[in-house]
Amino acid sequence: MTLRKDDAINSIMSDFEEFANMVLHQLDLLENFVSSGEVSFSKTLTKELVDNEKKLDKMEVKISDKIINTITLYQPVASDIRKIFACYRIVISLERVGDMVLNIHNLIEKIKIPKVYQELSEVISNMLVQSSNMVNKALLAYTNDDKDYAIWTIKNDSVIDELNKKMLKKAIKKSTNTDEDKQLMTSFINLNSMLTTIERIADHATNIAEAAIYSIEGKDVRHKSDVK
Repeated sequence: MTLRKDDAINSIMSDFEEFANMVLHQLDLLENFVSSGEVSFSKTLTKELVDNEKKLDKMEVKISDKIINTITLYQPVASDIRKIFACYRIVISLERVGDMVLNIHNLIEKIKIPKVYQELSEVISNMLVQSSNMVNKALLAYTNDDKDYAIWTIKNDSVIDELNKKMLKKAIKKSTNTDEDKQLMTSFINLNSMLTTIERIADHATNIAEAAIYSIEGKDVRHKSDVK
């Protein structure tokens, strides 16, 4: 029974690693595109992003089923249950991050005036890089049982919030003389939606970090501001 349980857990973690790496790859693809300042995705890049998202959806179901079966069939000990349950929480957050990559792709494609986006692309790129880094550090916290990485991720969530505010102030300032330009305002609305989506990626990175701490210490730090 113990050997089968260990094999089942190892299988979950192997699938989880593949799943996490694919989400990070999606973020890398988006990050590289955003940093280029372009507003039109190539058909090849769009196809890769969409195909990967479909794979992620299937992998999420597969991992979730394995987790349920492992708990039901092998009755793992408390430390294993924490690890598995934290994995389940992280998979849910990662799947949502994958969804957000495509959301940002679609929002960029809707930008009506490329100049507006290009003038603000540096701030957008910085936000995306920071959010991606948070996801990566949160995953390392879980896989390496590194609480310091988890705490770093949680505390850096406020950095993304501040960058969002900075972006919005820039957008408002640039829009003061063109408030009747419908296309310009549409672009600002899409940019705002894009920034909010990037901010939510950072939020999910925080969720992953909190799950990592639960896996390491069995402590639930959700909704607590004094994480140490």
